[in-house]
Formats: sequence, C-alpha cells, structure tokens
Amino acid sequence: MTTIQRTIRDNGICVLTFDRPNSSANIFDRATLDELREQLDFIENNSQIKGVIFVSAKKSIFIAGLDLKSIGENSSANEVREIIELGQNLFNRIAALKIPTVAAIHGVAVGGGYEISLACDWRIASPDRATKIGLPETKIGLLPAWGGSTRLPRLIGLPKALDIILGGKTVASKLALKLGMIDDIVPAENLVAFAAKKIQQGKPQRKNHWLTNNALVVSVISSRLRPQLFKKTRGHYPAVTKALEVVTKGISKSVFDSLVLERDAIVELVQQDACRNLLRIFFLQERAKKLSVAKIETKPVTRAAVIGAGVMGAGIAQWLSAKNLPIILRDINAEQVAKGMSSIAKIYRDGVKRHTFSKNEARDGLDRIYPAPNEIPLRNVDLVIEAAVENLELKKKIFQRLDAMAGDETILATNTSALPISELAATTRKPERVLGIHFFNPVHRMQLVEIVAAKQTAPEILQRALKFTQQIGKLPVVVKDSPGFLVNRILMPYLIEAGNLFEAGATIENLDEVMLNFGMPMGPMRLIDEVGVDVSLHVAQTLAAHFGDRMKIPAVLGKMMEAKMLGVKNGHGFYLHEKSEEARPNPQVATLVQNQTAAGFSREELQERMVFLMVDEAARCLEEQIVAEPADVDFAMIMGTGFAPFRGGPLRYADSLGAEKIVGAMENLVDRGAEYFAPCNLLKQMASNGKKFYGN
Repeated sequence: MTTIQRTIRDNGICVLTFDRPNSSANIFDRATLDELREQLDFIENNSQIKGVIFVSAKKSIFIAGLDLKSIGENSSANEVREIIELGQNLFNRIAALKIPTVAAIHGVAVGGGYEISLACDWRIASPDRATKIGLPETKIGLLPAWGGSTRLPRLIGLPKALDIILGGKTVASKLALKLGMIDDIVPAENLVAFAAKKIQQGKPQRKNHWLTNNALVVSVISSRLRPQLFKKTRGHYPAVTKALEVVTKGISKSVFDSLVLERDAIVELVQQDACRNLLRIFFLQERAKKLSVAKIETKPVTRAAVIGAGVMGAGIAQWLSAKNLPIILRDINAEQVAKGMSSIAKIYRDGVKRHTFSKNEARDGLDRIYPAPNEIPLRNVDLVIEAAVENLELKKKIFQRLDAMAGDETILATNTSALPISELAATTRKPERVLGIHFFNPVHRMQLVEIVAAKQTAPEILQRALKFTQQIGKLPVVVKDSPGFLVNRILMPYLIEAGNLFEAGATIENLDEVMLNFGMPMGPMRLIDEVGVDVSLHVAQTLAAHFGDRMKIPAVLGKMMEAKMLGVKNGHGFYLHEKSEEARPNPQVATLVQNQTAAGFSREELQERMVFLMVDEAARCLEEQIVAEPADVDFAMIMGTGFAPFRGGPLRYADSLGAEKIVGAMENLVDRGAEYFAPCNLLKQMASNGKKFYGN
C-alpha cells in the first residue's frame, strides 16, 4: 500500500497526493519518508516536470507531522538522529528543486506537515475551519527540527517566528496569511488549479528580514525573552528555552548549520524526562480519542437536552450546539433559562473575538438551542444531561420526572461532580440507562470528561456515552461510581491540606508559590477562589462524609462562606479579585488563622504534604479499581487539573521518587501526630518490594 500518489498533468505539473491508507490522517513515518524519497528521485531525474504540488486527499488533515512513535521512549538517540536527518535531507531536496513547488494546504498542517510546506516555494491554504497551520512541538517537549526553527524566521522574521515556535502555536488560515506563513487563501476545491498558476509564476522573490534578523536584534530579543520564559516555565520545560537558543543562534548561520543545531537539540530533548512525559500525555490523548469499553455497535447522539441553565448547564449546551447538535435547554422558569441563554451568547461572542467561530457559526449555534422554561416532551431526545444544583434529593426528583418523560432508549446522565450516581439510578424505572457524564468548568476550555459507570449502568449505555463524548471532541476517562469519582477525589485532599496549613499559619503566598514551583498551573488557594469557596466546601463535605478519617475540612472554608467570601465569583476569597488590579491576598482572611504551627514549615515540607496526599489518594483509587490502570489516573489529573504535565501525573511522579521515599515521609508525619497521612496498603506494598506503578 502506498501513501503518496503521483499524477503528471498535461501541463507537466506533478501532483503528489498524500493519502495514508486506512487512516483519517497523514503522518510522516519511515515508510512515508522512503516513499517521498522515491518520488523526489523521479522528479529530479525527469526534465519534463515543470513544477510540483503537494496536496492531501484527507477531509481535515494535510499532514499531521512526524509519527511520534519513531522518537518515543523506546527509540535510541541514534535512531532519533537518523530519522531527523532523513526528514531534513528530504525537505532540503524539495527546497533545492530548480522547478517551482507549492504546498496546497487543506486541513491540519502542523509540525512536519508545515515544515514540508516551508521547504516549498509557495504555500496556499483553504479558509476552512479544519485548516490549522503551525509548529506545536514545544507543547510536547520538542522543537521544530525538520527546518521549522530554521526556515520560519527567514520567511516571516524572527519576532513573529519566535511567537509561533516558543508558544507552540497553530493558527487559522486568515492569521497565517497575515503573519506571512502562507501566501494565499483559496477555496479547497480550487487549491490545485490555483497552485498550478503559482507554478507558472515561477519561484518567488522573498523579503529579506534584515531589520529583525540581525545580531543586535537577536541579542536584544534573547536577553528579554530568557527571563520571561523562565518566569513562565519555572525551568520545567527545557524545550522552550532550547528552541529560543536554536532559533536565535541559527538565524546567523547557514541553513545547513542551523539544521545541525535543530537536530542536536531534539536528540538532547528526547532523552529528558520532561519530553518523555509530555510525549506520553500526547499518546494518552490519542488513546482517549479511540477508547472503547465494549464491542457493541451504538447509534450516535443526534439530539440532546440539558436540564439546568446555570454555569455548567449553559456551558454544556453551548458546547453541544457548537458541535451541530440540536439542544433543548430547560430550567424551572423563563428567568433562569434567559440567564443561561445570555451566558451562552457571551461564550459565542467571545469565540468570535478569538476567531474560534465566525459570526454565522455563532448565530447558527445559538439557533440550535431551544430554550424551554416549561416541560416539553423528551421522547425523541437521545440523551438528557442533568446539570442542576448539587443537591441529591433534588436530583432524585428530577431523575424520577425525566424517567417518565424520556423515551425508552434515551440515556439519562448527570453532570454531578461528586454525588452518588447509583442512588440516582435507583430512583428510576430503568436504572441501567443512567450514568454520569461529568464535564469540567469551563466546559469550552476543559477537554476532559469523566464517564461514570453506576452499579446498574448497562455496557451498551456506557459505550454509547463514551462514543458521544468522543463525537463532541472531548477526551473521556471511564471511572467507577465512587464519592468524588476520580479527579475531585484526588484533588480534594490537596486543597483540604492547603486550607489546614493556612489555618496553621502558612501564608497564602507560600502555599501557592510552592505549588507553582512544583508545576501546577495555579496554587491551591487561587484554585479554591476560581472554583468557588462554596463549591469547594460542598465537594469537601461530600467526600468527608465517606472519608472523614483522612479528610478533615478546614474551618476557614465555612467561616469564609459565612462572611460571603466566595472567591472570584464575588471578588473576595483568599485573594481580592479586582478587575483593574492583579489579584492580591485578602487581609480579611488572615484573621481566620488559628495558630502558627505551620508558620515555620519549609517550602519543601509544604509542597510534600500537599503533593503526597494527592499521590496517596491516586494510589487508593487504583487500589479500589476506580479506574482500570495507572495511565487513567495520570491522564485524568493532567487533563482535569493541570497536574504538572512534565512530571507525567501523580503516579508517574511517584515512580520517579520511589514509593519507599514517599511512604517514609508520610509515616514520619504520622509519627508527628498527623494520622491522616497514613499511606494506603498499595503504596506500602510497593515500598517494601521496590515495585513501580509502571513496572521496573
């Protein structure tokens, strides 16, 4: 089977069409690179060919870049060096062709897919939403090493190129054209014809960016960006600083020497733990897109209803409507529904400003939502998602009513973040069709969805919900019904401990700073404010009711509730959140400190206490078979909470330290009177026999 089809047109133009068999995407693996080499051999030895057009037969992918398995953890440094050199040499041959070359881009052209385009004389792209262009390598611990770090600065100038490369950005066609990353935007059906006209124009005269690509500017940019990057990454993401080094050094060298810098840098990066962990996350994301729990054919969800028009309900309705699903949005009265529709309209407006949607797409999305202040029949709805307030008795009544109103094959799902789904299912006539579909807030930004199987959930219902989640572009993790499910259960001991440490004299600044240094996207006190003190307290109470021996709710949360300090939602929490200023610690909260026993704790001890509780709870979830394997835990915590991605998740992190060290530290805390630090049996067993979650 071949991936690249060659057609020679009457006008002497060679069209190379990428069409990977049995796949929706084109990628560069070894076999494809070998095919490309054969095609270039043919072109170089055929004087009748007047130009070359590179195009894709896929609906939404041009070329998605290098097959990352070829540089994964099972690859040696020599193997990585070899495949990088192979790609560089092939793209150099394209750049050296004496005839004009055109990349006719429709769909995703990222990494190696854009780098082959950079080797061409012309780049044209379709305006379709599927078309995304960029170099996202730094997001997975790499850098563009098939010429991206070398050719992009020469094409668009150093400052703009660094913005794309260091940020790991992909952009839509319109912005790519504005930046100079492509030359024209052409309707997909006209790409090849327009490319032929470009070939007739010959090779282009490119702008010389001497104003930005000179030694003085390079020195100024480097000295300014280095401290900024360190502040942003805290030194945890070496690919970003390495990319800055390669691009700025390479701009003053020949293309050949700059490519050597690219190659040597990527060989160095792939041997580092940060890169390996980020690559693992990428593979886990790909796994989630294809995950299946049963070999059962299920019909897709074509119509849905959301019950509850609050923050979560509105967010879910907006996301589903943006994925072309007709949605019924129901709440107790017209006022609540109107508030929900207003929230949805704002998400769409913001999306238009960010170019996520066109104005027409935003309008069509809103039009797909049917606001329902009164009960309406739900018999023709495939899926109902309940997103009412977190009150178990209220939800039971709602499910009893939905059970009566829905069709026999309608799935009934709840978006609860912690309440027992099996109890909700038990209130219905057909408990086997009930499960949890737990979205994270904000819905339009968070990729993870927990698919929660109640005790009664039928396998075909679980499979259908799983496929629905994939259908709407989310990443699912399947978990067993248990208090807090997976993500909140692991996260809550961490937040509770942060609250207890604050009450014992640790400062807000220290608690947040040590976790930022660990690699979390925000500190625990700021996170409580963002989630809401009321929501955090509710989830903590739900979990404490089941795990009270190790989850003691800090009194500060209740006192803040009484004082109406709810966090970001009303501007007062652990921080003061004022629109015109950066958030700063709230002095009023300082009066709630009870003692100073933690005031003298080192930053290392503060960090260990919070992190080790997460590790222990993650191990407990595995021990109780809340999920099937360690990778599920790590994937969910990274995608659901932003747990330091470069560390690979709490269980990967535990392996890096060793269970013996973690257990020893926790037992030491128990000896000092903190009994809730008693490690679970699984961790203790691993410590005694030297085992790891991911094997030895």
